[in-house]
Amino acid sequence: MRFHDLRHTCATLLLGQGVNAKVVSEMLGHASITITLNTYSHVLPDMQDTAADAMETVLG
Repeated sequence: MRFHDLRHTCATLLLGQGVNAKVVSEMLGHASITITLNTYSHVLPDMQDTAADAMETVLG
């Protein structure tokens, strides 16, 4: 296993657990949050549902 694989796994798990993408970006040392979001966008679809549920709770 390469070091890069560990970084990728760490970032994927953190984003999957709802850790703020800006925090993950800073941990990885990315120059921009855009790099993080472009690289790990495959984790985000579930986060969309979580955000929708949160908004329903607030407005419901």
